[in-house]
Amino acid sequence: MSNLDTLRHSCSHVMAQAVKRLFPEVKLAIGPFITDGFYYDFDKKEPFIPEDLDRIYSEMKKIVKEDHEFRQYDKNKKDAIRFLGEKGEKYKLEIIAELPGDSVSFYEQGEFVDLCSGPHLKSTGEIKWFKLTSIAGAYWRGNEKREMLQRIYGTAFYEKKDLNEYLNIIEEAKKRDHRKLGRELDLFSVHEEGGAGLIYWHPRGSIIRKEIEDFWKEEHLKNGYELINIPHIAKMELWKTSGHLEFYQENMYSPIDIDGQKYMIKPMNCPGHILIYKTNLRSYRDLPIRWAELGTVYRYERSGVLHGLMRVRGFTQDDAHIFCMPEQLEAEIIRVIEFVLLILKTFGFEKYEVCLSTRPDKYVGTPGNWEKATDALKKALEKVGLKYEIDPGEGVFYGPKVDIKIKDSLNRAWQCSTIQVDFNLPERFKMKFINREGREETPIMIHRALMGSLERFFGVLIEHYGGNFPLWLAPVHVAILTITDDQVEYAKEILEKYKAAGLRVKADFANEKISKKIRNAEVKKVPYMLVIGKNEQESGKIMVRKKGGKSQGQFSVDEWLKIAVEEIKSRSLK
Repeated sequence: MSNLDTLRHSCSHVMAQAVKRLFPEVKLAIGPFITDGFYYDFDKKEPFIPEDLDRIYSEMKKIVKEDHEFRQYDKNKKDAIRFLGEKGEKYKLEIIAELPGDSVSFYEQGEFVDLCSGPHLKSTGEIKWFKLTSIAGAYWRGNEKREMLQRIYGTAFYEKKDLNEYLNIIEEAKKRDHRKLGRELDLFSVHEEGGAGLIYWHPRGSIIRKEIEDFWKEEHLKNGYELINIPHIAKMELWKTSGHLEFYQENMYSPIDIDGQKYMIKPMNCPGHILIYKTNLRSYRDLPIRWAELGTVYRYERSGVLHGLMRVRGFTQDDAHIFCMPEQLEAEIIRVIEFVLLILKTFGFEKYEVCLSTRPDKYVGTPGNWEKATDALKKALEKVGLKYEIDPGEGVFYGPKVDIKIKDSLNRAWQCSTIQVDFNLPERFKMKFINREGREETPIMIHRALMGSLERFFGVLIEHYGGNFPLWLAPVHVAILTITDDQVEYAKEILEKYKAAGLRVKADFANEKISKKIRNAEVKKVPYMLVIGKNEQESGKIMVRKKGGKSQGQFSVDEWLKIAVEEIKSRSLK
């Protein structure tokens, strides 16, 4: 635990102490530190309201000023159960029942005592710069069948400037929230009538998706992939063979009965790709085989964790599977990593966090194959020059993986790209190829997604750019705005010419002030506005204005069309 983590964990205890002072009837759940701060979950009959945060913050300031020592001591389990039982702390009792050993650790500050293994600061007086940031609901143990608790989030820093910088990022993040911008820019929606966690792409969002998909397909064909497509459902037996029913069933939906046989909606595309592989006898001359699909999958996510585009129940993976020989494995992984970096750079992402996830407790295959797969990923990362951290036990059940988390413009990390080496599914499906010696051999399988899911990647793009997409991605490239009705016919000629050249153009010929028309285009975050008045009409030119109020000056109609087409074609990020 870092010093900052210790500070934040200590601050969560101070917050819990303040809550208990103000609301004695509240029951305590858990209060850990997290990446950007801390939270504490409370069981309170009436919901917290924003004004409560102000009261809790003020009480926390008092506790800090009182400078209580954080004192650790142990109790044997029997005494601890009696102690917490008298207080009615049922969530703590549930935690104790799962702890090993004969004694448990408590921390005390002033009148407040909490079940905790620590560590903490020396005293509450060491906490200087903190802020409570939000209230949310959270199911106990993340289980929607359990109690709904109330979670208070906060953060803490050792320096005031660090706290202020973080709070500024929080405010900017609120402005960039993809759910807010999704509504304002008419990009997508989620409907309770249609089902939670299912995304409805609107025309403006769908045209961005088309640009992403076109680029994705173009680059995959350039990089030696073939495109395939598979059905959305498959017989239950397929998921038994793959191991999903054994290791992944809690994330799958219930079977569907079709003609007396059970089918299941797919949570992953890999078994379908394997079935295509097995339609022919493969030779070493055929390998590596690289097959890619924009495949829609469905996974059960608890309602409490659904979040806009970032956490959904139905999504499209930019999926691919590579089947190769052992001697090709390292080169193929390097090739995939370089492909990931190319794709991400094109969308404006050049900073990453990289994690190598190793064998979990529940896995298929042999430890020896897991070691080989993990070693191949390590060597590939090192040869490409990517720094990485080990994430112990976080591999998927069939193999180790590399996750590349992209950093957005606010320096937040988002999990998108993943590369997984799999010795196990090829063995379970009895996949073969004929090697150079004429004998059957099992291929190695690489699972990979460059963007992850289109839904999450789109959400990240919205927040990264704050809805101000580069020209090639923008749902509308240019708005044509007339100053008076006299310019409408001239403007219509430009409109048709630009549409014919492939530009996405919107016209505003309404009888309104030009300032209002510009403001409307700015609100919709249109990258360019062509303002056409009497001077432009008489000279056969256009006045080009860039979003944000930057005048680009006058251009001939053909001159600026050439500039715009080149900017789109090059996928410029400027």
